[in-house]
Amino acid sequence: MKGGNSYSFRGRHVSVAVALVAIVLFSTLLWTWETNPIASTLRSAHEWYHIPSEFPAEVPIDSVGTTKPKKAVEKSLTPPTENETKLQVGVEGAAAVDSHPKSPESPFKKKVSPESPFQKKESSESSPRNEACDYAKGKWVADSRRPLYSGFGCKQWLSSMWSCRMTQRPNFSFEGYRWQPKNCDMQEFDRSKFLRKMKDKTIAFIGDSLGRQQFQSLMCMATGGEESPEVQNVGWEYDLVKHRGAIRPDGWAYRFTKTNTTILYYWSASLCDLVPLNITDKHTDVAMHLDRPPAFMRQYLHRFDVLVLNTGHHWNRGKLNANKWIMHVNGTPNEDKKIAEILNAKNLAIYSVVKWLDLQLVSHPRLKAFFRTLSPRHFFNGDWNTGGSCDNTIPLSNGSEVSLEGSSDPVIAGALNSTKIKILDITPLSQLRDEAHMSRYTIRGTLNSSDCLHWCLPGIPDTWNELLVAQI
Repeated sequence: MKGGNSYSFRGRHVSVAVALVAIVLFSTLLWTWETNPIASTLRSAHEWYHIPSEFPAEVPIDSVGTTKPKKAVEKSLTPPTENETKLQVGVEGAAAVDSHPKSPESPFKKKVSPESPFQKKESSESSPRNEACDYAKGKWVADSRRPLYSGFGCKQWLSSMWSCRMTQRPNFSFEGYRWQPKNCDMQEFDRSKFLRKMKDKTIAFIGDSLGRQQFQSLMCMATGGEESPEVQNVGWEYDLVKHRGAIRPDGWAYRFTKTNTTILYYWSASLCDLVPLNITDKHTDVAMHLDRPPAFMRQYLHRFDVLVLNTGHHWNRGKLNANKWIMHVNGTPNEDKKIAEILNAKNLAIYSVVKWLDLQLVSHPRLKAFFRTLSPRHFFNGDWNTGGSCDNTIPLSNGSEVSLEGSSDPVIAGALNSTKIKILDITPLSQLRDEAHMSRYTIRGTLNSSDCLHWCLPGIPDTWNELLVAQI
C-alpha cells in the first residue's frame, strides 16, 4: 500500500510539472508571435482590404464643371512637374506649391510584404495609368517651349488676318500653355515623326472657317512655320481653285513631297450638299440639301486617310439668308415647319452626314473619321454686331481644369453613338481660353468691332491638332 501511494503521489507531481511547462511554452510562443513582425504578413486578405485609405475618394466640383484643386491630395499622389509648379505659382499663388506637409506613413505599410494583396489593390486604385485616358478632360499647364512655330515665320500657310504677331496686339502670354489630358501620356508634337507617321496619307478638313484655322494650324505645325520648296500646292487635283467671280478658292491642298503626305481643307460650313438653282446666275438661290453630304466629300472620300468634320456657326437665320440657302429634303424644298427650325435643321444635317459616312467606312477600312465639336465664342457685353468684345488678356482667368462628365455636345455625341466615327471634343478646354481670340486687332491696326470667334495663330487650334494626332 505504501508503495502504491508513493507512486501515485509522484504521478501527480509529474502531471503538475508537465502542465506548468506547457503553460510556460505556450506563453512564450504567444509572446513571440505577437512581437514578431513577420507575423503581420500572415494577415488574411480580408483583413487588409478593410484598412481605410489615407486619400479621399472624391474631389468637389464647382458649378461650371471644373475641379476645385485639392492641393493636399494632388501633392500626396503625384509630385508636380516643373511646368505644373510654374502654373500653380502664376495662377493659384506660390503658397499652393509647398503648403501641404507629407502625410506620415502608416505603420502597417512598413510591415506589408511586396506580395500583399492590399498593396496591389492600393496601387491599382491610386495609379492614374490604370484609369481611362480622356483627351477632353485635363488641365492647361504652363510650357516655356510654346508656341510650336513662329507667328512671324508661317506666312506661306497662315492667313495674315489670323497672325496675331503681325498685328498691334501687345500681349502674347496666351501662347505659353499646353493641354495635359487626364491620364494620357501625350507626347510632344514632333513634325518629323508626324510626317513619317502620315507617309503616303491624306488628311482632310471639311467644315467652316474654324476648320480652316485648324487646317492652317496643322500646316504651320508640320512645316515648323517655315517656307519650304518641298511643299507643293496640289489644289488642282481636287479642283480647289479660285473660280471666276469667287472671292477665294473652295479650299486648299498641299503635299509634302518627301513623305507624300497631303493636308487639305474644303469649305463646307453646313456639311450639306449645296447646289445652285441657276448655274448661270451668280446671285441665284442655293439648294441646301439637309439630308445629303457635300458632293466634294462623296467624290474624294476614297482618297482620304484621316477626315475631320465640323459645323455649327453658320446655323442661324442671318447666315442662311445671306448665303441664299434654301432648305431641301428628299430632293425638294422643305415644307415641314419643324425641320425649318434652325436647331432641327442642323441636327438633321449632322445625323445625315454621320449616317452616310459611317456606312462608307465599311468599304474604306483605312479611313479614320473624326467629328470636332463646336469652337466656343467669347463675346462679352454684346454680340459680334452689338458691341461685344473679348478684351481679357490674362490666361486662365476662369480656371485651368476641365472635369465635365460626358460630351459637351450631346447632339454630336448622340449622332456618333454606335458608329465608327470618333468625337474630337475641344469645346470645354477651349472655353477656358477667352484671352486667345483675335479680339480688336487686325493686320492694319485696331477696329471698333472684335473678332471673338476666330483664334490667334499660333494658338488654341494647335492644341486641337495635337489631340487629333494623338488619336490617329
